[in-house]
Amino acid sequence: MIVENENSKSGFAGLRVLSLESRRAPEMAKLIASNSGAATVVPSMREVPLASNAEALAFARRLVENGFDIVVFLTGVGTRALTRVVETVYPVERFVTALRKTTIIARGPKPVAALKELGVPVNVAVPEPNTWRDLLRALDEKSDSFPLKGRRVAVQEYGVSNPDLLAGLSDRGAQVTRVPVYEWGLPEDVGPLRAAVTSIASDDFDVVLFTTAIQVNHLFQVAAEMNREEAVRRALSHMLIASIGPSTSERLREYGLTADIVPSHPKMGYLVSETAQRSVEILRIKRNPAK
Repeated sequence: MIVENENSKSGFAGLRVLSLESRRAPEMAKLIASNSGAATVVPSMREVPLASNAEALAFARRLVENGFDIVVFLTGVGTRALTRVVETVYPVERFVTALRKTTIIARGPKPVAALKELGVPVNVAVPEPNTWRDLLRALDEKSDSFPLKGRRVAVQEYGVSNPDLLAGLSDRGAQVTRVPVYEWGLPEDVGPLRAAVTSIASDDFDVVLFTTAIQVNHLFQVAAEMNREEAVRRALSHMLIASIGPSTSERLREYGLTADIVPSHPKMGYLVSETAQRSVEILRIKRNPAK
């Protein structure tokens, strides 16, 4: 039951808000609370270094031998992790020098910031919302300056491979090399996530915030292990679902769900504040469609 009151126009008005944020969990909880929400933040993922960094080390050796024309950096965390791997075989200065000889593509502000820390200039910075489609579109628009046909392209991957991006680069004539640096795993303690699955299925939340597609994957992975996948999907269908961007929204659609809110900018602060402003109104309509 959602009761309109004086606070309804200034935030969540006490609505029960679930976030599956991991790395920035304390910040997310604070943002929800400051917008008058009852926050539950349950870590759903952790970064797991690859057991073997063979691909990253092979990339480093080939890079310093001028074996690539273009390097695509997809995440800030991955950029820094790749640098640490390369440092095990080469001085960082040699890595930076080799990168400066190539065309650098950065998918958004986080890899741009990581490369700036290294002193590596970025030739193409992909605009918001920084999806793989935006990356390919940006390269198409700059094809005269940075053609792909016949070029040797390395792609720093994050978590899981993106076959659509790799295929798009290959279709444009690039010789593509994947450079996996880390992958996402479930939290070491899955107990809180299992409890969240139970709570969702019991309609104990009003709003669910997703900041990455991996959160969606892991929520439904655990739900399936508990034989609660359909119950979770059904319960989420009458909660307010907020998704930070197109990639996450696409993953939700794969599970038969639609994001009610996608913020104007793919940032956590915008996600929380814009969801808070509209949450009471959207839930009233969603849960009482005939009225």
